[in-house]
Amino acid sequence: MMAGTPIRNIPVAARDTPTSIYIAPSLAAALDALNDCGAAGSPLAGGTWIMRSPIRHEPLRPHYVAIGRIAELTAIRIGSDAVEIGAAVTHAALAAALADLPEFAGLAAAAGRSANPAIRAMATIGGNLAASDFAAADCVPALLCLDAEVEISGRDGCERISLAHFLEVRSTLASGRLLTRIIVARTERRTAHIRLPLRRSGDYPVAIVSLSVRVDAANRINVARIAVGSVESSARRWPRLEAALLGRPLDAAEAARIAAELSDEFTGRDSVDAPAWYRVSVLPGLVRRAAIAALGS
Repeated sequence: MMAGTPIRNIPVAARDTPTSIYIAPSLAAALDALNDCGAAGSPLAGGTWIMRSPIRHEPLRPHYVAIGRIAELTAIRIGSDAVEIGAAVTHAALAAALADLPEFAGLAAAAGRSANPAIRAMATIGGNLAASDFAAADCVPALLCLDAEVEISGRDGCERISLAHFLEVRSTLASGRLLTRIIVARTERRTAHIRLPLRRSGDYPVAIVSLSVRVDAANRINVARIAVGSVESSARRWPRLEAALLGRPLDAAEAARIAAELSDEFTGRDSVDAPAWYRVSVLPGLVRRAAIAALGS
């Protein structure tokens, strides 16, 4: 929103003034507004990514549809079989809600340590997932290693797809389609989320490793999920490392050694904060730290 622009709750048909904001009273109203605005419109929740568009030399959209007051999008439902997270839930709220659930320690750490307290109080989980140009999003790898699914809603109904698939198509979603919910199954597992910022807080991480494992009575890994963020343009799983760890004891030094052998499959991204080679080179150390954290969970 441009400085001094008033927030106006006006009918869609009259919304032709640049940078208007429509405060949607319901999900149905939000979907109608987004559909009618087409490519000129965009959802707005916490706004922590959108507000910095001018800094990134990106134009603001003519119209925004505010969804942060819609009750079903700000709700967290903790059931016996799954946790369902509304897309407008803030990082701070998510971290607090998951604090007493050991199997979600990694996701709670991702939400509770990202950026800084002011951003965490505003930034939403849906915005973190939907920002296709935000390579350093903490919650994306944390959810990838939990096999999360997302719900996409439109006027014609909703569909559920894997988060991995959503990351592939998020930049091409048709106007009027909205990420509304994240669903994560509950199961016994050990999880961890390790990020490497250049400073103690406030920085985007140079690299992220999120880990989720299940071990048997002999501490051997029978399910492994590892995701890497901030190294490439989008977070992704590390299937070769996952496969290599199966059947082995959960051992931090061994996991780091194997990660070092397999890290050449990543092509790091260069940026002003870190060169590509450095992002890749720190991955074994982050895998070691993730394994240590998982062992202690």
